[in-house]
Amino acid sequence: MLITHSVLFFTDIFLLLSASFILVVCLFFLIECIAALFPKTSSNSINNWHNSKITILVPAHNEELVIAATLEQLKGVLKKQDRLLVVADNCSDRTAEIARVMGASVIERCDSINKGKGYALDYGLEFLKNNPPDVVVIIDADCTVHPGTIERLTECVISTGRPAQAIYLMLKSKNSKSAKDFVSEFSNIVRNLVRPLGLDNLGINCPLLGTGMAFPWSAIRSVNLANGHLLEDLKLGLDLTIAGHKPVFCRGAKVTAYLPSSLQAAKSQKTRWVHGQLNLMQTYIPILLKEALFKKRLELLGSVLDLCIPPFSLLVVIWFTVMTSCLLFALLGASWIPTVISFVAGFGFFIACSIAWNKFARQDLPLSKLVAIPIYILWKIPVYFQFLVKPEKVWIRTERDEKT
Repeated sequence: MLITHSVLFFTDIFLLLSASFILVVCLFFLIECIAALFPKTSSNSINNWHNSKITILVPAHNEELVIAATLEQLKGVLKKQDRLLVVADNCSDRTAEIARVMGASVIERCDSINKGKGYALDYGLEFLKNNPPDVVVIIDADCTVHPGTIERLTECVISTGRPAQAIYLMLKSKNSKSAKDFVSEFSNIVRNLVRPLGLDNLGINCPLLGTGMAFPWSAIRSVNLANGHLLEDLKLGLDLTIAGHKPVFCRGAKVTAYLPSSLQAAKSQKTRWVHGQLNLMQTYIPILLKEALFKKRLELLGSVLDLCIPPFSLLVVIWFTVMTSCLLFALLGASWIPTVISFVAGFGFFIACSIAWNKFARQDLPLSKLVAIPIYILWKIPVYFQFLVKPEKVWIRTERDEKT
């Protein structure tokens, strides 16, 4: 016997629990990807849009390079009763001036202590509260809003009475040949398109993604947005879900933006996303479980399982670590069952990624570029270690490239 019976027993238990957790996460990810394959009939009617009063709220921090193009798109869909409101948040450039020239209403916020998009959104909503709209649509200043998006989002909110999230995709730069950018775009497609489609088909609420979001006034004012969380969008979606306003996925609406072209900006953005998501997992999984089990809101278990899925590359790192550990201890005399479970989990993850790529990314992201996934994962590992040692806590805006 290579190791003692007591050590074997506790090792088997630990590895079995670890492998089982990874299996549950990977299988739910696979279920989401399979569910995304099935079409869902949705109404194309936008009749109620004409009678609604909406405000398009654009939070903007030093966005002079991109905001004019975004506002030009949004102006064209406004009705006479609608409003386009820009919150120039702690700006030191010409953002507010450009927005006024473009015909938007502009309010300026100056607060060197409370920084972050959540505070800017709350400032805008406070400004609107004396004459509130029926629907608030939030669009980031650097986005391209595709035709029909505002109308369909508004119609979705009115017909369901719930918050709505458009498809939001971050694309690689048109001139980028970097394999890392191809992998980043694929990861974003999985996170922001495939999984929300699957959740929608499964009847589970959609996460909010930061832009292309629309809310009934009563819903958006039922939660507190004044926070500097790194992922204020996901936090908002979870807070609304707990409050009983579960967001829906509006697959007829679409917003796009570009991934940052500079390596430093890309690293900063990924750090904020990863650290923000890990923080939300630590905070909200226990809260959602408590709501689901003690208040018998079992529909929240789907949200728990979705939130348990870590960032794409981190899931690979965790699986590889668990799989290697299980195999090593099995060779030393421990049970082979955790190894088998880990293998099944990895196979499920591989099948899920294959389904997502084949259906949603094959035309634009050739398989030859995705072989860089191991390099992409290695590039992300320091970000995960940083979370353990010195997690990022302050919201930092990603540097913009000029819109073309």
